[in-house]
Amino acid sequence: MTSTRRQVLTGIGLSTAAALLTKETSALPTLSSQGQGAGDELALAYRGKHELVPLPFDPKTLRGLSEKLIVSHHENNYGGALRNLNKVEAAIGAASNDAAPFLMSGLKERELTFSNSVTLHELYFGNLGGDGKVAGQIAKALGETYGALGRWEAEFRATGASLAGGSGWVILGFELSTSTLRTHWSGNHTQAKAGSLPLLVMDMYEHAYQMDYGAASAKYLDAFFANIRWEEVERRFERARRAAGELAK
Repeated sequence: MTSTRRQVLTGIGLSTAAALLTKETSALPTLSSQGQGAGDELALAYRGKHELVPLPFDPKTLRGLSEKLIVSHHENNYGGALRNLNKVEAAIGAASNDAAPFLMSGLKERELTFSNSVTLHELYFGNLGGDGKVAGQIAKALGETYGALGRWEAEFRATGASLAGGSGWVILGFELSTSTLRTHWSGNHTQAKAGSLPLLVMDMYEHAYQMDYGAASAKYLDAFFANIRWEEVERRFERARRAAGELAK
């Protein structure tokens, strides 16, 4: 089938962006004025200085998820996204004022992908390391929203199973406009519910479980639930409710 003009331009843009990202920051074109701050210091948006957040738990202590899997996931998948985000930010800052639109399109698409991947991975690792026992206000709110806590868990698990063998995320979010809880499906890093704050994040990309379970994603779902740190989910829930309260003023 003949490619459309949009497909051709998009392909060129991504290829050009990819070429930029294979070079070290020092090899990028001279920064234009909008990429500079005070003196010669780069503006914050273009510094590319994001740093890896350490695991908030000992990877040896998780039940059903091996240390090798967790460390590889953290260092290679999360770490890879973070390193690429740093390169993309530097490349955007290096773009001239008259950069071709298709070049900026490719760079901004990559920026969104890597940025969301970094954020979701940090939330994912942040809600692991617990005993899997849900309690507190989040348990009460889930029961009230879904009719029963078990009904919410069944939907969350089913959403994860729908992504098995592919890729994506399952997110329990707090919707700021309605102050309600909802479980959302994401087929990639760039699909997100607008105005929803993530409370519980589950990675369903195969790299999150293949090393331990191969294609047996159902076993991974069990292991994930056994290791949820509900105290962290509760903390996020309370912060989200306070944010909603401030917005309502």
